[in-house]
Amino acid sequence: MNEQVLQLRQLARRFEALKARVRDISYTPGTDALRHISPLLLQAQDLTATALVRLKALDNSPYTNIASSRASLELLASVVSSSSLAATDLAHVVLANPYEGAHFAGYPADGEAVRTARHAEAIPKMRGHLDDAVHRLALCATGCHYLAHGITEDLATAQEHKPATARQTTGPALTPAQYDALATLTSGGRLYESSTRGLGVTRVATVDGTRVSISTFRALARRRLVTTDTSTSLFTGQKITVTELGQQALAQQRPSCLGCPFHGNDFGLAT
Repeated sequence: MNEQVLQLRQLARRFEALKARVRDISYTPGTDALRHISPLLLQAQDLTATALVRLKALDNSPYTNIASSRASLELLASVVSSSSLAATDLAHVVLANPYEGAHFAGYPADGEAVRTARHAEAIPKMRGHLDDAVHRLALCATGCHYLAHGITEDLATAQEHKPATARQTTGPALTPAQYDALATLTSGGRLYESSTRGLGVTRVATVDGTRVSISTFRALARRRLVTTDTSTSLFTGQKITVTELGQQALAQQRPSCLGCPFHGNDFGLAT
């Protein structure tokens, strides 16, 4: 969705650039006007196609599951419509433009006075269509800017209203050792406390014999990725269970080790 927002802002800038070109256009009615207006018409059609692509992409994105997304889709559809109408306005300029071709056979050629009159009649019509195009392109630019801001706000609001369990999955990424320990614990494990020289020592025992450091286990427990059966004594051994959040974390790609050739004590797995 961040990419969608960036593309909408880029599209807004393209609409603004075209609006400025249409607003500041200078031409002489006739061939000169056709030469200047043709590329503007083609660019307006291209922007309409681009806006339509953005609408289809947004309509097929997970954003549609967020509250108020329908209004955003309708706004982008209005941008498509306004862009298309701006292209139509420019096409009307092409239509209103007085051309200098010869009349039918038998008709006298236009004199300078007739040509001047034709130009004088066409110029207000052409200017009116150009003004309409400028207005519609401004609406398109504003719509894209508003939409990009709205999508950003909607996504932030949706994140704030996620259940706590859903937000938990977006916490800091697991280290490679934490991921491996969590994967090992899916096969089962127990948390024990034993007495060493009169001091209580807590350790983790796994079914497959892989040793997991207590610091790694506690990091997983703080994130609610594992739980223990506290109905039994630590001296007997409390059963360790990987929670649904833990299963979701394992569904993600295993993080890579950045610069560590081995999994040692520094990364949580005992050696």
